[in-house]
Amino acid sequence: MSSALEQLRNVTTVVADTGDVDAVKALRPVDCTTNPSIILKAIQSPAFADMFADEVGKGKAAGKTALQIADALTVGVGAALAGLVPGRVSTEVDANLSFDTQASIAKGRALIAVYEARGIGRDRILIKLASTWEGIRAAEVLEAEGINCNLTLLFAQVQAQACADAGVYLISPFVGRITDWYGKAQGRTFTAEEDPGVLSVRSIFADYKARGVKTVVMGASFRNTGQIKALAGCDRLTIAPNLLEELAADQGAVPAVLDAAKVAPAAPRARITEAEFRWQLNADAMATEKLAEGIRNFDADHRKLLTLISERLGA
Repeated sequence: MSSALEQLRNVTTVVADTGDVDAVKALRPVDCTTNPSIILKAIQSPAFADMFADEVGKGKAAGKTALQIADALTVGVGAALAGLVPGRVSTEVDANLSFDTQASIAKGRALIAVYEARGIGRDRILIKLASTWEGIRAAEVLEAEGINCNLTLLFAQVQAQACADAGVYLISPFVGRITDWYGKAQGRTFTAEEDPGVLSVRSIFADYKARGVKTVVMGASFRNTGQIKALAGCDRLTIAPNLLEELAADQGAVPAVLDAAKVAPAAPRARITEAEFRWQLNADAMATEKLAEGIRNFDADHRKLLTLISERLGA
């Protein structure tokens, strides 16, 4: 029997959640996703040591700020990954812009411009934005300009509904972080079939398929391969290298669990209002807490990158 990873590839598009070029070469994902934490780790790895020194050196000579150099490094990592995968690379807008629609739009456009200057078309890139009201509104504008977006830090059905309304290309519901919250709140562990993170993605997938929503559902943030197998058949799954390696070594059966063809049609929903979005998100303690935590943590890692650059500029 083929490996669990190969079986998964037959029913789901496999994406690597990493900036590790060696892992990408070995595991052959279709797409790659990055975030500020992944970029920080990648930049400190031997694979990107020369790039870091070169970009900081060129930036210093040109009088660029640490933020401008950080953007160049972020795109540099994305460009390297784009050279290894046939599909898309996701690059995230600064977390501290998560509540500023116009600044998020400007940063999304700027990142695409840098990619295009490197000869990488916008059809190869997804701009990642937090699934705040402001982030979703920014994505709606960018999508209208032909800049496809990946809405991340998504924990609740109301976020998924707003993303569908905005016509975003792809959403990334965070399986593991949902499970973490409920595990801590309830003091227990979950089987794959009762896992709150798995059930959340299944619910969003079914709702989208029932209502004819074209937005791609990409499960993310996995804690174990059981969660991944329980979502086999999802449009896409973005998986860390260690879990991809576990799947590659696993000879167990991986049947499709999700199947859009088997979802009964349902009537379209009315477009959600800002007040409804904010109230429903506020009413969901898990989603509110994990969204805020995720933004803070991504911002912290982005600031660490800026500090590394500033220290090198001052050297």
